[in-house]
Amino acid sequence: MKKTAEAKAKTFEAQLASLERIVRELERGDLPLEEGLKLFEEGVRLSRECQERLNQAERRIEVLLRDGDGRPVLSAFDEEGADEFARINGDDEAVDDESVF
Repeated sequence: MKKTAEAKAKTFEAQLASLERIVRELERGDLPLEEGLKLFEEGVRLSRECQERLNQAERRIEVLLRDGDGRPVLSAFDEEGADEFARINGDDEAVDDESVF
């Protein structure tokens, strides 16, 4: 129970940063087996929690984007627009960054 409360207290960004740190450590490949397994398990847990938070955010956005009849308003995702938005906001790495998901 304690871990669940701690996980909820961490922000999505903090969880994602922890996951990225774990990935870097595992990619180095110099960990003892047991330590590597422990980090891998923690990484899987963090990945699932981050994915669930993203799913929840998506559901909240879908609710906010409903029309007057309660139907979702959908539009095509514009990758070029998203890349430009990232550049304008000073996040050049986001355009070329590979996700861990």
